[in-house]
Amino acid sequence: MKTKPRKPRHVPPDSDKGMPLDSFCAMDGETLVLNILGTPNAGSDTIGKPKGKQLQVSVTATPVAGRATNHMVRFLAGEFGVTPGDIEVVFGRYNINKQLRIRAPQNLPAVIARHLAQENLKLDF
Repeated sequence: MKTKPRKPRHVPPDSDKGMPLDSFCAMDGETLVLNILGTPNAGSDTIGKPKGKQLQVSVTATPVAGRATNHMVRFLAGEFGVTPGDIEVVFGRYNINKQLRIRAPQNLPAVIARHLAQENLKLDF
């Protein structure tokens, strides 16, 4: 009996549109690329821990017509010291799996700063 290979559940159908990453974040010039695992309807807006190749981000907004993603973009704009217009949703506007491009972030949350510092150390050796 032949079985058809299944796609992993966590990969959204439009994920081939983004930049492939070996981790949850990377710099592309002066643009930060983030793979996000979003959680709508959360108790608070928070940036969580990495989970595999995604960063957990929770928002209080409901997932109706992309409102949770829009809320997440506004929340992250404040965290990164940019305007919402500086954040592009590459894929996942209506999905919990997203890739965002943040142009010239002024601030880096600790989890991202630590990861990028470790990546830079690896490149130095």
